[in-house]
Amino acid sequence: MEYLKYILYGLIQGLTEFIPVSSTGHLKVISLFIGIDDPGPSLSAIIQLGSVLALFCYFRNDFLKIRSHSLKKLFDYLLNARLLRSILIGTIPIIMLGGIIKLFVPFFFDNILRSNLSIALVSLLMAIFMYIADSSKKGSINLKNHNYSDSILIGFSQAFAIFPGVSRSGVTISTALVAGWERGDAAKFSFLLGIPAISIAAIIELIFSFNELSSLSFSPLIVGLVTAFLSSLLAIDFLLKYLNSNGLKLFIIYRILFGVVILLNL
Repeated sequence: MEYLKYILYGLIQGLTEFIPVSSTGHLKVISLFIGIDDPGPSLSAIIQLGSVLALFCYFRNDFLKIRSHSLKKLFDYLLNARLLRSILIGTIPIIMLGGIIKLFVPFFFDNILRSNLSIALVSLLMAIFMYIADSSKKGSINLKNHNYSDSILIGFSQAFAIFPGVSRSGVTISTALVAGWERGDAAKFSFLLGIPAISIAAIIELIFSFNELSSLSFSPLIVGLVTAFLSSLLAIDFLLKYLNSNGLKLFIIYRILFGVVILLNL
């Protein structure tokens, strides 16, 4: 049963981290619905590392381009270096907001915004925002022609992902679409932008929850980490292929149903 529980944690984390439905909200709510413990911040942080590894694995060719540039590929290198700067710029807002809350109001989310009611309402609000984004006129901004102002705008939207139920991928992809990005590149930029954000969040949670780590079972934890890694790969590949031709409609409907089901079970 211990292994099955960690496999479930890994599946929920991996599938919902990149599909725009909120991994934090699902880990909290689904755990409650099926009668297992809320994984809490320390376990969630460790399992999130599986999602980070999946991002590095899936986009490994993009990172290799940055590392192994030559004079013949100078343009490609500059493009990727620009993308790297965009990712760093877009990461600043979530570091600032998350850091301030973590340092000065450490139990803010546990006490106020981690309730089922809050997650349900946030899910419904996100469905509205995603509908607006999905209805936006098809854009022409992409990874090659975007400006740093685009990066900071999407970065500011990513900062809202620290609120349980928002969905980091959902809010960043939707913001990009509203701003005029192409669907495929909006999703790709969202995923790449998630690498430092998810990594930093996981490391901070591990540091603040260090004393709790000794109570975790090592072998089931590894199983959960591997499960999160594999399911994250599937989720990334699915969304990149699905979003380009189908948009966000499926996820909008799901978020409405998710919010309503929670409200009916309060």
